[in-house]
Amino acid sequence: MSVTLTGQDRPELQKAIEEIVDSGFAGVQLRVNDERGEWVGSAGVRKLGERAKPPTNGRFRIGSTTKTFTATVVLQLVAEDKIRLDSPADDYLPRFGLDRRITVRMLLQHTSGLFNYTGEYYDDGTVAPGIPWQGQEYVDNQFHTYQPEELVRLALSKPARFEPGTDWSYSNSNYILAKLLIEEVTGRSFAEEMQRLILQPLGLSGTVVPGSSPEIPEPHAHGYYRYEHAGQWKVVDVTRFNVSWISAAGDMISTTEDLQTFFSALMSGKLLPDHLLAEMRTPHPKLGYGLGLFVEETDGGGTIFHHNGGFFGWAALMYSTPDGRKTLTASLTTGDAELDFAATADAFQKAHQRLVKEVFCGGKTEVAAAK
Repeated sequence: MSVTLTGQDRPELQKAIEEIVDSGFAGVQLRVNDERGEWVGSAGVRKLGERAKPPTNGRFRIGSTTKTFTATVVLQLVAEDKIRLDSPADDYLPRFGLDRRITVRMLLQHTSGLFNYTGEYYDDGTVAPGIPWQGQEYVDNQFHTYQPEELVRLALSKPARFEPGTDWSYSNSNYILAKLLIEEVTGRSFAEEMQRLILQPLGLSGTVVPGSSPEIPEPHAHGYYRYEHAGQWKVVDVTRFNVSWISAAGDMISTTEDLQTFFSALMSGKLLPDHLLAEMRTPHPKLGYGLGLFVEETDGGGTIFHHNGGFFGWAALMYSTPDGRKTLTASLTTGDAELDFAATADAFQKAHQRLVKEVFCGGKTEVAAAK
């Protein structure tokens, strides 16, 4: 049994999360499992205007970390012979008239070329908008319910980024299709299959597939969105939010403990047969993305797997060594710091690099860019 340590036992970790809060975040929850046992801690505040720290195992929105869960369910259905990884996705979802060259594998690896319905950013600096995802329009849609089919049809109404299988580009549209594929082949909802294949077997009682519900079960910290409108800066509490706009590409709610349990189980081979786990962990050469997770090499010669996530108000970290024995899971909430979108993204990048350096590189070496 692992031992839960206090902040005084791992002062470097407590210092790291306190410095992350000082960089502009409202709160941080961190859980580390390694050869020294388990350490949990938090810093900052649970809610603006209050002094209480975030709960060390509170629930939070995990954003695109959801994609690892979704990809795992698809691969589990491959193991059950309900899905063929290299078959056209159109075989399972003929109603959309998908390009027959797009396979299930391409959906999970972001090599389909499908337009990202949340908007595309091109190398020349141009932007092709999708659904409202920032500013006042985003806030005004706080409780709007999107149907997965409408998100897919929006994506299909736009030009593809490239021919299927010829390049890599992160697109939430791929994972909306993965959700619909799961439901089509099983006759059950995405939430039901997630419960059957992952949540119930692993006892992940703190993890929720919310659908269109805007609620987060207690205990939880609060997330905030700061944006400019009509020449004025506003701060909005986005804790209650209908996240059907991101669906199976990023809608799940979890805890640092549940993420640790899930990712350790996945990495140690408890959820997938060896050959499918190997497929999942084989990276595309561009940015090192496998099937629902990133593969990253450290300067020290090691390999780590991860999938972070986030949208306004929330961010999640989930890292593991290949054997699942050393893990880092965390939640970050944004507050009212005077950071624009780019500055927030930069602060998040620096925050998770700091934590990864402390946990996986002994605080001594930098983490190399994913390859």
